[in-house]
Parts: sequence; structure tokens; C-alpha cells
Amino acid sequence: MRYIALINHGCAKNLVDSELMLGKIAENGYKITLDETKADIVIVNTCSFIHDAEKESVESIFEMINAGKKVIITGCLPQKYKKELQELIPEALAFLGTSDIDKIVDVIKKVTKNKETKYEVNEKPEYNYPEDIKRQQITMGASSYVKIAEGCDFKCGYCIIPQLRGPYKSRRIENIVQEAKELAQKGVAEIVLIAQDTTSYGKDIYGKPSLKELLIELNKIEELNWIRIMYTYPSLITDELLQTINELDKVVKYIDVPLQHVSKNMLEAMNRPVMDNKKLIKRIRKFIPNAAIRTTFITGYPTETQEDFEELYNFIKEMKIDKLGIFEFSKEKNTKAWKLKPQILSKVKKQRKKQLMELQQTISKEINEKLKGKKIECIVEAINQDGDVIGRTYKDAPEVDGLVFIKTEQPVNPGDIITVKITGAVEYDLIAEF
Repeated sequence: MRYIALINHGCAKNLVDSELMLGKIAENGYKITLDETKADIVIVNTCSFIHDAEKESVESIFEMINAGKKVIITGCLPQKYKKELQELIPEALAFLGTSDIDKIVDVIKKVTKNKETKYEVNEKPEYNYPEDIKRQQITMGASSYVKIAEGCDFKCGYCIIPQLRGPYKSRRIENIVQEAKELAQKGVAEIVLIAQDTTSYGKDIYGKPSLKELLIELNKIEELNWIRIMYTYPSLITDELLQTINELDKVVKYIDVPLQHVSKNMLEAMNRPVMDNKKLIKRIRKFIPNAAIRTTFITGYPTETQEDFEELYNFIKEMKIDKLGIFEFSKEKNTKAWKLKPQILSKVKKQRKKQLMELQQTISKEINEKLKGKKIECIVEAINQDGDVIGRTYKDAPEVDGLVFIKTEQPVNPGDIITVKITGAVEYDLIAEF
């Protein structure tokens, strides 16, 4: 029996796809290893959102080929580059696109029998979540991602996701609830709802956005402690949705709303909703007084003037967002931004990002300092070799936000929700005792 390993790159949505592929592989009797050095076949699930992500994926592919592994390339790279990738990496034995993960076992069978197989990529991806597959989780801890939809119907000027993932496709409420129950019964304390845009959830199958209805059903799961929502779309955040988030006890008071910019000129150039983002932030804080707000901005987008940048800088300075990510614009073929002129010099993009991050560090430190002496709920993530407990507050999403380093004499386990007292603060992390 041959061992199969999988290397995952990219976002949490990719991670779920990887776990679904591993689930299908395991159901068909193959042995899975997390140590690729022991594997005969290595699947590299790739990301192609920006250039740096592509580079990281390609490095993994060649590392495995050079180690003599039989390599199958899946995900965004084959979907984006079609048969060009086959010509560039002829050593790879097979290629699967973003909506072709159900073919993984057939491809493995061919590879193990040395049968000819190369390119299995649907030219027009249309993702259908394989509800019959039980995910084989790569990471099993306090929290787990739950994909509620795939694809995207928006046409943002910088983004190739609709081309890579196809149109928006929601899962049914009952299927999501069932998966969340199973995760909770395995000991997962927090589920993190993900999609390219969670606020559009249900529009394609229920005739209207139905995130509110989904949250109400998920909130009924007894074994679950926290429900976190990521990737909400600014123009779809309704008062009704905010009120629901505030009222449901298990839904953490955390709003992740990627704004991308605040200048009218930039939002129009990006094909994003032109709206008053200050009003949006104030509205969120009105309906959810203790809300932690996360957003992301792109700096150096083509045509961004110094005035546009200063408007963004002043917005961040005034609104004091809790959590902030800044991305330098990455030029991608087949997007509106590819041919948009003038393009911004790399050094200007870097300098603008640096200025915004330095500003945010100061803001984040101020916000964290105000927590000193206060008690706050944390989820236990891990316990290190020194016995120190590492946790996250409700204000912090896994992998992207800060941590809490907790001193305690009491026994705790990953997944426990505990109330700690904050004793110290740095730019992004907190120190506490329990």
C-alpha cells in the first residue's frame, strides 16, 4: 500500500478542499501521511491569488519532484494557467482544477498503475460541495473552518477568483449544520464560517441572502461554543444581520469586512461599492457596541494618487479599526487592473504599506492597553512546553489576528473557553492570567 501526502497552500477555503480530497482518498482505502518524505505520491494543492502565493506553490512542486515523488498538482494554478502549466512542469503526473476534486481518487489509481493521466481541469469551473465526503482534517484543534459557499459573482477589478472558482454556489443550511454538529462532537469549540463572501450566502438556493437564518440554526448546537463569520461584503451588511449577530449568544461579536479602500476614486477603479465606510463602521458599532472589527486595504492600486492614499491614512487614524491587514497591489492577468494606468511604482507601494502598518501598530497597542486589568473570554489554542497557555480572545480570528499568553496554575485543555484577566499588552498580542 502506497502512502499519500498533501501539501496545502493558500486560504482557509483551500484548506477545506484539501481536507475533502484527503477524506475521499481515505474512504477509498489509501494510507495518508502528514510527512511527505514518507509518501510515494504527493498532492500539492496550489494558490494563485497573488504572485507570492504562486511562487510558494511552485517551490513546493519542484521540491517534491526533485525528491523523486510522484506529484499531482491541484487547485488554482492548473485552473489559472490551463495547459500552459503542463508544458512548464511536464514532470507532474496529473493536474486537477478547483472544481475537480471529486476526480482525485481516479487520478491516483491511474498514477499508481503508471497509466497515462495529465490534465483534468474543467474549463469553466463550477464548484459543487461534495456533501457525501467526510473531511480528513489536517489540523484538529480548538477551531475549524466550515465552508458555506464557493465561487463569487462580484467582479472586483483586481481579483481573478470568479475565473478560478466560478459562480457563487451555496451549501444547504441542513448540510452545514450537520457538519458543524459533527465537528462539535469531535471537540471543536469554534467554527469559522468562510466563503468568498459570506453575506451573499443562500441567495442562489433560497432566493435571498440567508446568513441570518443559518446563524440562528447553528446557534442551537449545544456542544458548540463560538461561531465566527469571515469575509462579509460591505454593501450587504444589513441592520437585521447586525442585530442577529448581537443577539445570538454563540456568534462572536467580530465583524470581518474587507473594505479594500475608502477613496471614491479608488472604489470605482476597483469595481467595489462606493459607499460611506465611516457610516458603516459607526453602524456596526451602534448595533454591536463591543464589536471587534477587522478589515483589509490594498495600497498602490493603479491610479492611486497621494490624495487617495492620505484619505485612506486619515480614515484608519480616525476610525481606529481593531484589526487591520494591508496588501500591496499585485498585478494579475485577465483583470481590469492589469491594463489600468498609471501603475504605481513598487517602492511607492511598499512605502505606503509601511506607513499604514506603522499607524496601525500604534492604534492596536492603544486598543490593547485599554484591556489591561479587564476580564475577557478566551479560547485555549495550545499549551506550550513551558506549561504556558496560548489562547485567543473573541476579538481574534485564528491565524490572522493576535494571541493571548496566559499564566495559570489551573489545568486547561485546547478548546476550553476561559475568562482571563489581562495583565499586559503589546502591539498585537496580550498577556493574561487565569
